[in-house]
Amino acid sequence: MKDLKFEQKRSLSRFEAADQLTALAAALREGGDVDLELGLGTLSLRIPDDLRSETEVEIGNGEIELEIEFKWPTTPPRTTPSRTVAATKKARGAKKAPAEPGRSSTRTSRSKNTKRSASKAN
Repeated sequence: MKDLKFEQKRSLSRFEAADQLTALAAALREGGDVDLELGLGTLSLRIPDDLRSETEVEIGNGEIELEIEFKWPTTPPRTTPSRTVAATKKARGAKKAPAEPGRSSTRTSRSKNTKRSASKAN
């Protein structure tokens, strides 16, 4: 099921068709939020920087059909963190975990030194 479908069929002069395509081209060039005048109504769209395109030409039954289709997702793509951000997060995660309360590497070495001093005194 589609979220929304807009379809319009009508006869146009070559000049009207050119105007419609010019408006579409301007909207594509501008990108972002655009209002596209289509006949009796206005279609508001958000156009991203990158899209997919499909062009189809069919000739048969005494007619030529030209379809130009543009597709893009309705939600913006997720961005991946830059190397700098990823490296910073990795560096933060690489820090040593804090020592347990009451236990530090300095204290352990002192206690060994204390034992040595005590044994020398005896």
